Amino acid sequence: MTVTQALISFALVAGLVTITPGLDTAMVLRSALRGGRRAGLLTTLGVNAGVLCWGLAAALGISALLAASTTAYDMLRYAGAAYLVWLGSRMLLAAARPRGRAHRLGPLDPSEPGVGVTVAPPTPWACFRAGLVTNLLNPKVGAFYVALLPQFLPEGTHPAAMGALLALVHNVEGLLFLGLVTLTADAFRRRLTRPSVARRIDVTTGAVLVGFGVKLALTPR
Repeated sequence: MTVTQALISFALVAGLVTITPGLDTAMVLRSALRGGRRAGLLTTLGVNAGVLCWGLAAALGISALLAASTTAYDMLRYAGAAYLVWLGSRMLLAAARPRGRAHRLGPLDPSEPGVGVTVAPPTPWACFRAGLVTNLLNPKVGAFYVALLPQFLPEGTHPAAMGALLALVHNVEGLLFLGLVTLTADAFRRRLTRPSVARRIDVTTGAVLVGFGVKLALTPR
């Protein structure tokens, strides 16, 4: 397999994984709907920074060590599960509050129109951090790279350099797809940010995050 063939093959596989709805998509979608285009794009950058970190770690062998250590893997898995359940629970609790009260939803809480209360929009770092932390605390992303990257390393190439290049390909695909999700959500934002609809978004996203957290905690590698 040549380098070009490896890049094309990996791009096809990683592309299918990228467009499969999951936790990252849910985070970016909610961020864009509640905070606008900038919030969505910043969360997208955070998610893809995490993806790039995992890819580089796998290329350097760090993720392989994590995959080999049950204790380390489980510690990261439980930490990620706790974070997702905590974040999702805050969204569910905020959605249950009376309409006339301001509600904070952590790093992704913008001002909510129509309730008579203005809440400061999220900072750029808060949006970026939400995507980054969510991705980095998901050890299954690292396991994905450990399982996948070795199959696309042509003979004679430097494993770390080629692995980093493959991770960059996946990162570009993620930026394009999640960027499209952000722009699409922003186009419908005016219709979807009414208080009743916003609450439904919070309930749905919160339930998804809690579900992912519980599944991550209960599912062994």
